[in-house]
Amino acid sequence: MGKCYPTVSEEYKKAIEKAKKKLRGLIAEKNCAPIMLRIAWHSAGTFDVKTKTGGPFGTMKKPEELAHGANNGLDIAVRLLEPIKEQFPIISYADFYQLAGVVAVEVTGGPEVPFHPGREDKPNPPPEGRLPDATKGCDHLRQVFCSQMGLSDKDIVALSGGHTLGRCHKERSGFEGPWTSNPLIFDNSYFTILLSGEKEGLLQLPSDKALLSDPAFRPLVEKYAAVSNCSAYLHFKFPTI
Repeated sequence: MGKCYPTVSEEYKKAIEKAKKKLRGLIAEKNCAPIMLRIAWHSAGTFDVKTKTGGPFGTMKKPEELAHGANNGLDIAVRLLEPIKEQFPIISYADFYQLAGVVAVEVTGGPEVPFHPGREDKPNPPPEGRLPDATKGCDHLRQVFCSQMGLSDKDIVALSGGHTLGRCHKERSGFEGPWTSNPLIFDNSYFTILLSGEKEGLLQLPSDKALLSDPAFRPLVEKYAAVSNCSAYLHFKFPTI
């Protein structure tokens, strides 16, 4: 049996398609794909599989969640997205923020990510501390991704590949620099560079390096570094609602 997704009206589906076009224009104009992917991921990554709380349900616009340390700078994404969101009141914020991440991947050369609308906005943000800490290693990654989110080792490595877009900013995370030489292109260069060792001007976080030291993670890094089509390793999993 396949997954069961919410049913939305034809009007809602048409609004999603129109919003996608607007988002493509915004991302192309502002070169803001990385922060759009980040808001989608930081929304989804708070999901707790045991309590069925957190996740991509539109709470990122609330000051309480934007104040979380891991979300430093995401107020920029919220502000950039709001003028478009106002044009589509029928779309939930929950869907809209995830749609922005999907479009960000597509616009930067990544594959077309299947998007299933129907998320409802929830009133209360998740507690702070559910997102992965970039300063920690494999045990922490498995605690967050596997125990909390219900994902797999394969998902951990594939999702780490999202670092192919964007860069760290010292004032937001304490780290500075991009992971790849072209941080506005979605490809598998994150994995190839990770395997080739540290390079001047490029960033490798402790959580990135941990993928090389773990006997289960490293073969997956090597697999994704070897593929020529980035869609072969893209396994974004937004929690089922």
